[in-house]
Amino acid sequence: MERQIVKCKDTHLNDLLSISEQTFRDAFESVNNPEDFQQYIQTAFNKEQLRNELGTAGSSFYFLYVDGRLAGYFKTNEHEAQTELKDPQAMELERIYVLPGYQGKGHGQFMLEWVKSQARSLGKQYLWLGVWKQNTDAVRFYESCGFSIFGEHPYYIGKDRQMDWLMRLDLITLP
Repeated sequence: MERQIVKCKDTHLNDLLSISEQTFRDAFESVNNPEDFQQYIQTAFNKEQLRNELGTAGSSFYFLYVDGRLAGYFKTNEHEAQTELKDPQAMELERIYVLPGYQGKGHGQFMLEWVKSQARSLGKQYLWLGVWKQNTDAVRFYESCGFSIFGEHPYYIGKDRQMDWLMRLDLITLP
């Protein structure tokens, strides 16, 4: 199996739109109010919104290809592009998703290891993310990778106020 990480460009916009919406629907549509969920999808996953995110300084999207096929994607944020902390010593992992047919095969772990390596190479002291409290599988995954909960913040799906755990992974260990 060959895995490849490719940084997204404007020319990838249609693929980014497709995989973003599909993976978010697969993960969360069945556990949210249909009206709120549809409102969120229309706001978060449209061409204009994703084009703006692609053009934001400090934000980067990446595709994961497995044997030449698009299998997942993730988004990182640095500096002012971070959604919350804005800490120059940190990198935010804002999104990480794997298509259903590729789940359970170590691809999420592969992407996370790549992000950790990138953050270290940029001299970041820690990686952080937000994950829905009710997504217990994801919370367990991040904990198994060394992340720990350090706070919480609200996240809106339409009008529905949900709570995310804020999780952190220290990248630099002191002797």
